[in-house]
Amino acid sequence: MRKNFGSKPWTYPQPVFIVAAYDSDGKVQLMNAAWGGIDNNDRINLCLSKEHMTVKSLLQSQAFTVSIGTKPQLVACDYVGVVSGSKEPEKFKKTGWHQEKSIYVNAPVIAELPMTLECTLVSYDEYTGHLVGEIQNVSADECILNEKGKIDPAKLQPISFDPVHNDYLAVGEKVGNAFRDGLTIK
Repeated sequence: MRKNFGSKPWTYPQPVFIVAAYDSDGKVQLMNAAWGGIDNNDRINLCLSKEHMTVKSLLQSQAFTVSIGTKPQLVACDYVGVVSGSKEPEKFKKTGWHQEKSIYVNAPVIAELPMTLECTLVSYDEYTGHLVGEIQNVSADECILNEKGKIDPAKLQPISFDPVHNDYLAVGEKVGNAFRDGLTIK
């Protein structure tokens, strides 16, 4: 038997995305966003309210980065989600993070978050908050690469958001082989 919950924004896993952009003064604005995902081979979709300083900044600059929240950076990842940049002018500084400018887009790459999508703005709907970005580059710190030079989820230690319990969950255990295990049913 199933229990019905009605219309809820619940899926598993929900990523913990840290979205960052430069404001008109070149200051880093950033936020935690859980509602998003990949669309097509070169697009990312996010649902972001127009009231966020980060959204105002990326609309102005037409560029942003999306970094993957990680277990070692969980506290700072949560902080940028619960504190508003309009109320705390030193929000980025208080994370203890460092940034460098992306060489692909006019947006900051956060050094402590080892995987980042560097994006240009494709569209933004102010009514729904639906943002589409075109991925120009994916960068990864060498510390999360395996011996073949690929991103190793165990080293990345990504976290996901549990919208039902308001928890963060660790991600990374391999449980199967994509595009192969299902062939046993064939």
